[in-house]
Amino acid sequence: MTQDAGVELTAQGQAAQFVAGWLFVFREAVEGGVPGQGTAFLDGTKADGSGNNGLLGTLARFTAAQASDPGALGISVAAHAAHMAYHLEVLLRWEAGERGPFDWPGSFQPAVVDADAWAALQARVRAAYDAVVAWSGAHTDWSEDAAGGLAGALAHVAYHLGAVRQALKQLPGT
Repeated sequence: MTQDAGVELTAQGQAAQFVAGWLFVFREAVEGGVPGQGTAFLDGTKADGSGNNGLLGTLARFTAAQASDPGALGISVAAHAAHMAYHLEVLLRWEAGERGPFDWPGSFQPAVVDADAWAALQARVRAAYDAVVAWSGAHTDWSEDAAGGLAGALAHVAYHLGAVRQALKQLPGT
């Protein structure tokens, strides 16, 4: 692989380019698109900032009562949010050497939230996301396991974002 200038990239340089590309798409999945600019896979955020279809913007559209309703999909948005936060937290725990056991069934709790718990859960998702972004930006030893963890995190967030967006479409008036 070479850069545009024709300079051969080292393995570390290639890893840095991969991580930069991954971060671009991961940020879009979680934060939404840059207002007024094209996107990799989400509907674009309008220049005025409206229409943010990233995870955080989508979660913010739900009240606590709406986020607690399992609806037609059988799982609440709060449960999806708790599980996504846990998955990102486990990624970092795994990379720190912890090998579990991890409570995957319990990771969908809380499934029912009040207003304070909903705000705290959204903050937890944000904190887990920020921690993964910071770790991936500072990490330099890209083993297959670490790279797979990043790929899995993006795929996992995208999957649950899709489920949450489908739940949003079920709300009256949306």
